[in-house]
Amino acid sequence: MADAALRAACVTGVSRGLGVALAAELLARGFEVTGIGRSAHASLAHPRFRFVAADLSRLVSLDALATEAFDAMAARGPASAVLINNAATAAPVGAVGSLAGDEIAAAFAANLAAPAILANAFVRSLSGRAPLRIVDVTSGSAARAMAGTAAYCAAKAGLEMWNAAAAAGAPPGIEFVVLRPGIIDTPMQEFVRTRSPEALPEVALFRDFHASGSLQSPEATARRIVERVVLGEQGNGAVLRYQEL
Repeated sequence: MADAALRAACVTGVSRGLGVALAAELLARGFEVTGIGRSAHASLAHPRFRFVAADLSRLVSLDALATEAFDAMAARGPASAVLINNAATAAPVGAVGSLAGDEIAAAFAANLAAPAILANAFVRSLSGRAPLRIVDVTSGSAARAMAGTAAYCAAKAGLEMWNAAAAAGAPPGIEFVVLRPGIIDTPMQEFVRTRSPEALPEVALFRDFHASGSLQSPEATARRIVERVVLGEQGNGAVLRYQEL
């Protein structure tokens, strides 16, 4: 039987940046939160926070780890559950021909395969038990090719198509949503703006975001995401941009 007072959430990438802010905002609103990633930020220590250690760039055992976590979530009988596939990596950056093969594989694993595996396990464990929402955090890079970021752009575009196809086949009670959260002051932004112009010809754009104060804070972004995307009515197959929140 569902517990009408229990709302459950899973957030990936809870060691820093937007993932930490999302998990903290959900905890503040009374959610039980499961964090998945290599580590969890110390600020998330809370009786309603559970951590599952997983390197999302290495897919071995991920399905089993996810199934165990989501089965445990289902056993607690939540009234609703949301999965936010937030974790991502911007590496490798550089022209095709200069990249390491293992870095390309890791990028597609973390940015595309892992979110797909997690969504599949989430639905398998919780379908029919509670209304479900899967939020895939993507980027404007899913629709705009940029030199030096081929792996990131392709993986994010693939994730949006995965989400759209999953939404097309979703039964009532399961919603798939794409979120492009805009430019946020995170370690990923710092990584990108410290690349060389040779590796990333448009690096000046990212440096200007920082210098001009255009970057949003993770905390402010997380509040809007939780309020509008997690708690709001968006509809299956929605593609949301930060300006629309």
